[in-house]
Amino acid sequence: MSIIIFLIIFPLFSAFILALTKNEIIRGLTIRVSICMLASVSFLLAAQYFGNPDKYYLINSEIINYVILSIEFIIAIYIIQIGIKYKRYMVSFLSFVQTSSMLFFELGGNHSAKKMSHHIFVDDLSIIMVLIIAVIGGLICIFAIAYMKDYHKQHSEIEDRRRLFFSLMFLFLSSMFGIVLSNDLVWVYFFWEITTLCSFLLIGYTKSKEAIDNSFTALFMNLIGGVGFAAAIIYLGFGFGITELRDVLSASQSGVNLVIPATFLAIAGISKSAQLPFSKWLLGAMVAPTPISALLHSSTMVKAGVYLLIRISPLLRGNISGHMVILVGGVTFLCMSFIAISQSDAKKVLAYSTMANLGLIVACTGIGTYEAIWASVMLIIFHAVAKSLMFLSVGATEQNLGSRDIEDMHGLIVKLPELALIMAIGIAGMFLAPFGMLISKWAALKAFIDSKNIIIVIMLVYGSAATLFYWTKWLGKLAAVIPNSERLKNTVKRDEWVALISHAILVVGLCVMFPIISKKLIEPLLLDMFNVTGVNIISQGNQHIMTMMLVMIIMLPFGMRYLTSREEKLATVYMGGVNIGDNRSFDGAFGESKKMYLSSWYMEKYFGEKKLLPIGILIGQVIIISTLIFNTFVVFRGGAM
Repeated sequence: MSIIIFLIIFPLFSAFILALTKNEIIRGLTIRVSICMLASVSFLLAAQYFGNPDKYYLINSEIINYVILSIEFIIAIYIIQIGIKYKRYMVSFLSFVQTSSMLFFELGGNHSAKKMSHHIFVDDLSIIMVLIIAVIGGLICIFAIAYMKDYHKQHSEIEDRRRLFFSLMFLFLSSMFGIVLSNDLVWVYFFWEITTLCSFLLIGYTKSKEAIDNSFTALFMNLIGGVGFAAAIIYLGFGFGITELRDVLSASQSGVNLVIPATFLAIAGISKSAQLPFSKWLLGAMVAPTPISALLHSSTMVKAGVYLLIRISPLLRGNISGHMVILVGGVTFLCMSFIAISQSDAKKVLAYSTMANLGLIVACTGIGTYEAIWASVMLIIFHAVAKSLMFLSVGATEQNLGSRDIEDMHGLIVKLPELALIMAIGIAGMFLAPFGMLISKWAALKAFIDSKNIIIVIMLVYGSAATLFYWTKWLGKLAAVIPNSERLKNTVKRDEWVALISHAILVVGLCVMFPIISKKLIEPLLLDMFNVTGVNIISQGNQHIMTMMLVMIIMLPFGMRYLTSREEKLATVYMGGVNIGDNRSFDGAFGESKKMYLSSWYMEKYFGEKKLLPIGILIGQVIIISTLIFNTFVVFRGGAM
């Protein structure tokens, strides 16, 4: 129990110290020591609880509940005030609605849910999430030490608010630990809202007009999810006397009809994971410094949404709410995958890729079978590591090149070979066999086929084809060899290298160990949720083939680097004129000097975000609103769903 409390409380102390610390040396030391302690304790938690029966803990203190209510009230007052100040009245209204409803639920209603709850619990899914938060979130914080220092040197016009920045990062980690270790729904909701507030403040870090606008977009869309979460808690409390997350699943298995609260919880998860029609907030988060983008996209925030959906997936199987989740996830995966083709901004490609992969996870939770949950958990693990690596490597590359445009990364294998190799590992982790993302997608496809969701199968096939297209384009840009290119000075600092190399090792290591991860981490979870054992998603023969492919992929980038460093192989390429000799310039037929330039194919006319994103948002709105109308109609008719 003390380990669990430590993981939630200790980051708060670190956040407090960082908020007061001006000295850079002390700040850096505090961050490194804090992250090492959090990572160590998270592994200690895993060693103590993995494979053991679920542990429930009762914290018998009314004072804590009143402290939580007080903080919720203070947060609401702040959001209402800031919404009025910036004339974002819907933000103020949503905050008032959800907080006043929760205050009434806790203080005013004589409902049957007023009983002592098991506030904390630990199971295998909790531990998996704790490890992701501590390790990946921690490495992002370490990367940010040097990155943010250089960031403010390059952007002297932006106010240096690193004390607030790092304080919020650790508050974010604390709230994520709280979400995945809490059993009391009110506690989960409390930590859920803190992540919303942190994301709002972090996205608006630079205080530019664009940053402020985007931060309010994130706040507005996540508050919609917060209202859904609050509605689910009130419905469960007044209607069924349920206040615990695990009791929700138990009641469902006993035949209690919980489709309506499941719909509200699903909407909360969909909004937090930036699925259509709530996707704009995560795109807007790209305006923030890269460590913020990495934190929101990989180890925190969006993972809170899919975590909740996995928790309630047994409630979604085979009903209208589950179909809503499947369709929203499938449409998001397809739409975002095609939009990513049209992007040359690396962070935008990563943003659309993130939402696409989250869409696949969301669709799996809607199916609710053991195969689908196996795929969704594997996707969460591999996506967290590979996507975090990609964001951090793009951030480091941007500080070296002064650009994050993929076109400007042409020939990066020659200009900045170390960064190019790191980025290539991240890209390989996202779409090449035998890396975990492809394994997980294969398992998801099998789950969709077995459940006879043919429409989703078609979406997955076409979306995966688009995925192959945009990752291959990017990888081709990195590997392009430009003769006589000069190697650039690499300005990546030690803390940044620690984070980047650690991520790269994790990407490859997780791929090699995925059978162990499946057997030791995920199968016990499936046993708990579905009472199934001996899961065999990937056959032994295919595992051997994947091992051989891994060796080939590891050899490929180093072999490529060796070949590009050999001067004797260089030859002049004919370009339709009189070559000047550098393979990039020639004299045309009329004697004018011309430059050769190779560009990727983006097809913005067909897949541009202005063309596809509004369509996707409209479809998402129709799916969710139709589900709510259907549920309301059935309730008033008094029927069963």
